[in-house]
Amino acid sequence: MKRPKLRKASKRLTCHKRYKIQKKIREHHRKVRKEAKKRGRKKPKKDPGVPSAAPFKEQLLREAEQRKQRLEELKQKQKLNRQKEHEKKRKLEAIKNAKIEEKAEGKGSSGKSKAKANKRLDKNSKESFCSELKKVIEASDVVLEVLDARDPMGCRCPQLEEAVTCSGGGKKLVLVLNKIDLVPKENLEKWLNYLKKELPTVAFKSATLMRDKTLQEQPTRRRARVDASRTSECLGTKCLLKLLQEYGKTQNKAIQVGVVGFPNVGKSSIINSLKGVRACNVGLTRGVTKSMQIVHIDKQTKMLDSPSIIADPSNSALALALRSIINTEESDLADLLEGICAILSHCNKQQVIMRYSIPDFENTEEFLALLARKRGMLKKGGVPDIENITKVLLCDWTGAKISYYSQPPESQTLPPYLTEDKIAEMQECFNFKNLEEENNNTVQALKCPSPANSIIFQSAGMANGTIVIEEASEWENLETSKEEEEQEEEEDFTESDDDPNNLEEEMDVEEKSRVQITRKTGLEKQTSPTNSGKEIAESEHSNSVLLNLDKTADEDDAYDFNTDYV
Repeated sequence: MKRPKLRKASKRLTCHKRYKIQKKIREHHRKVRKEAKKRGRKKPKKDPGVPSAAPFKEQLLREAEQRKQRLEELKQKQKLNRQKEHEKKRKLEAIKNAKIEEKAEGKGSSGKSKAKANKRLDKNSKESFCSELKKVIEASDVVLEVLDARDPMGCRCPQLEEAVTCSGGGKKLVLVLNKIDLVPKENLEKWLNYLKKELPTVAFKSATLMRDKTLQEQPTRRRARVDASRTSECLGTKCLLKLLQEYGKTQNKAIQVGVVGFPNVGKSSIINSLKGVRACNVGLTRGVTKSMQIVHIDKQTKMLDSPSIIADPSNSALALALRSIINTEESDLADLLEGICAILSHCNKQQVIMRYSIPDFENTEEFLALLARKRGMLKKGGVPDIENITKVLLCDWTGAKISYYSQPPESQTLPPYLTEDKIAEMQECFNFKNLEEENNNTVQALKCPSPANSIIFQSAGMANGTIVIEEASEWENLETSKEEEEQEEEEDFTESDDDPNNLEEEMDVEEKSRVQITRKTGLEKQTSPTNSGKEIAESEHSNSVLLNLDKTADEDDAYDFNTDYV
């Protein structure tokens, strides 16, 4: 047997073939040169400029510059004129198309208002988020408000709590402290003691590395690096499921549990950890969940995943930075810088320097520049990429990377919507002894960071949110539609006046009407020669009146030989 060839076939050519190719190339170049000579290549003449010995050199150069400026100005004016003409044409075409569509559809002003009311909401709009959140609150028997354990007070929304507690129908509100593995144990215990005096509170740690069982696993050679300190095990699932099942038994029916909260607090990850499968989409970006999603945990409990609460713009810069649905790709750099400045102002400076292991800094821009250089996020010329580092920092602070904690208030003051009767009503049908025991078990089983490795954070208090956006009444919609119609009519009128073609058409119509009148008068005179003198005089008088009406004040004294001497 012959051994298989290990080497690839050589690309070397024979000398005969190589010389033949070179000869053909030389011939081709020669041919191209000959054709170029025949055509006669004209080299662009260089501007010789003004010789230094010439008189009035400076004056000539100024004149040349002025000519260039004039030419540029003319070009710009022509450009602007063209753009204006194009815009006018587009407007006229748009108006014509709109009128044609209205005629075809046969819709009036009432149709317009209905169309506006029945418009489909955009999934990313505030209205759609609020409507979906409202659906979840109305459909659920128990509402779980998810709080970030690092800043529980900043994650509480008074508008949401008031809407649930004052809705009636026996709705229950339960607080879920998520991300408890990012907070020291002492701080966690303080927060649990503080919050349980107002509402039932559950300590929870959701699973971070949840696999999607619906997708097939692809075999990979290299293993992904997993952080051993942050395990994928979830804690507090038994406690929460037990609490919900006991409430379901007291009600003697299958219950629906709504999960609500601000963005990136871990609403979808709680549902996934209760289900044991990745049922809901999870991501570092804010506002991943955009509509209500139903997940069946068992026969008696249904979980309703909801979109995030929209932070009110009246909140502080810190609340807007951590709790609002910011699209880091589309948002301005000034807004991002303001958010990071607010975060740094609420933290201990020395702890931040120790956490990021950078030298001392004076302002936020210097801090970002130092951090960008340390992480190697640089642009051309070694300039620090501040825009990208701000986006990364915001994701770190809202995600589960940085461990920071805030202290609960010293004196407990109840909000106005939570009276003693309301607290007693919310705590009904729940076994608090079992809840405390389960919470203690979860805290003991938890691996928490030490206070030295985490940053002390000053909370800005409760964050206001917009839950319901008031829709305009039918009367207001009708008024707005009428105003829009009047504006459209005014625009049509102004455009028709400005259009020179319309003016020419009007002039042609007037001239035609005058010619028709004169022809009629001539025909009447020819056809009726037997008419009496009185009738002829009357007709002449009437025609003269018509013609005199068309004339202007300046033309009254002038003679018109076509009409006066017919």
